[in-house]
Amino acid sequence: MSLERTANFIEALIFASEKSIGVDEIIQVLKDVQLRNINAERVQRLIEDIRTKYDALDLALELVYVNGGYQFLTRKEYYPVIGQLQIQRSKKKLSQSALETLAIIAYKQPITKAEIEQIRGVNCDYTVQKLLEKELINITGKSNAVGKPLLYGTSNRFMDYFGINSTEDLPQLKDLQTESSSIGQESE
Repeated sequence: MSLERTANFIEALIFASEKSIGVDEIIQVLKDVQLRNINAERVQRLIEDIRTKYDALDLALELVYVNGGYQFLTRKEYYPVIGQLQIQRSKKKLSQSALETLAIIAYKQPITKAEIEQIRGVNCDYTVQKLLEKELINITGKSNAVGKPLLYGTSNRFMDYFGINSTEDLPQLKDLQTESSSIGQESE
């Protein structure tokens, strides 16, 4: 098999690996697909050729030696745009439990985690942590209750996310009531 073809296999292995891949693992995989005449020195040389190729093409990706192996990573100069993408994606996704917890906090703030759990009926440690990470809620202080639990409230990012100016702009329960959500007749 040609050196170019072997280099393509190595490039594919590095690209497909979700974590860094070492020379020994590359050799083992290549030997498993009938490339018997491969050794560490040849693999190292081909990896350097791949790295040189990526550097010469001035791509957004580079081949990096990390944690005892090789991995394709985005070049450092592109980190700001990748970071912004992560922020945008994290803003868009709220699970049903996160929305429920966020609604409770928005309507009952300031509120403790124990009070949220009492309303929802389930543990909400993970959900509250994720909402804090997304900066949709923040810690507003401590309660005077036993143990001085933290109090949570909505943040400015919450207002931006939902396009409101204050929590007074949130829909009121009477605004949400529809014919299908009422039982019996109004006169009862």
